[in-house]
Amino acid sequence: MGQCRRCFHLSAEELCEICRNEERSNGQICVVADSRDLLAMERTREFHGAYHVLGGLISPMDGVGPELLQIQPLVERVDRDGVTEVILALTPSVEGDTTSLYLARLLKPFTSVTRIAYGLPVGGELEYADEVTLARAFEGRRRME
Repeated sequence: MGQCRRCFHLSAEELCEICRNEERSNGQICVVADSRDLLAMERTREFHGAYHVLGGLISPMDGVGPELLQIQPLVERVDRDGVTEVILALTPSVEGDTTSLYLARLLKPFTSVTRIAYGLPVGGELEYADEVTLARAFEGRRRME
């Protein structure tokens, strides 16, 4: 099993099933930490855009800096594809907040950046949240200031 060359989701093919789906909007990209979070978001059936899997979160304590994540391909994709909104769907934790702030500052010159609402408990993991909680959090996203 490899990774999609566009969004870095797990895929046996060059492009994953989501990236191959022409009915999905490429104007919005939902950024998640890993493929489990992407699958959790898909279970809500609320989002019909594209995804980008970072491959983790910025965590200086664990030696994970931005250069170890799929951040540069995200910036290039947003700039190249005329993306109108990047939705940050990262775990509400110190690492998730750090990554969100970093991405918001990096992407603001290119597009609108929002973050899903905090319908999830701080320190909770997206993959364990129920569909209703995730759907409400997604609907209540707000612009990063």
